[in-house]
Amino acid sequence: MSEKQLRYFELQLLKWRKEILDESRGTLNQLQDGPIREPDLNDRASSETDWGIELRTRDRQRKLIAKIDAALRRIKEGEYGYCQVTGEPISLARLRARPIATMTLEAQERHERQERISRDD
Repeated sequence: MSEKQLRYFELQLLKWRKEILDESRGTLNQLQDGPIREPDLNDRASSETDWGIELRTRDRQRKLIAKIDAALRRIKEGEYGYCQVTGEPISLARLRARPIATMTLEAQERHERQERISRDD
């Protein structure tokens, strides 16, 4: 992978990370505004459900940030764009679709098939 391509992916990852952190700050600010004060029990239940969904989303994004950081670390170490299973290059199309990819499409499919088989046992 060329230096220009690496820089492109690094900028994409940094932009994605910033967007997630900005959204998280917004959620945190809303949480700090205080508890839900809906007078109607149905409205309150609906608001609490919405907050539960929002917090689960933020938790998934927190895990995503760890994957983004790992991808940025692989860029710095010269390992980005190579499959961690086979050592083969990951296609640019796959990296554009999923910049945090750590496996080629074929290796990922094999991994998912093995997971399904293990889960079915």
